[in-house]
Amino acid sequence: MGAAVRGSAPSQPHAPIAGEPRSRQAAEHGRAVESYAAGLLERAAYLPATPAAPPAKDMVELLAPLRGLNLNFERDGDTGRDIKL
Repeated sequence: MGAAVRGSAPSQPHAPIAGEPRSRQAAEHGRAVESYAAGLLERAAYLPATPAAPPAKDMVELLAPLRGLNLNFERDGDTGRDIKL
C-alpha cells in the first residue's frame, strides 16, 4: 500500500467520520480508519474561521443592526443613599 499523503483535503469534510465512506477513503489513502479519522479531526481543528465583518466606517453604520429594536438607552434616576452619613 502507498504512503499516506499528509495534509490532503478530505473529499467530504462534513460527512460522518465512521462508516463505509470513510472506510473506503481510508483504504484509498492506505491508512487504517482510525488513523484516517484522526487526520481528519486534526485538519478540522485548524480550519480557518469565517471571515470577520469589515469594521464600521461610522457610528451610524456600527449601530445599524439595532435600528428598529426600540431600545431605551436612558439612565435610571439617582435614588440617593439609603444611609445618612
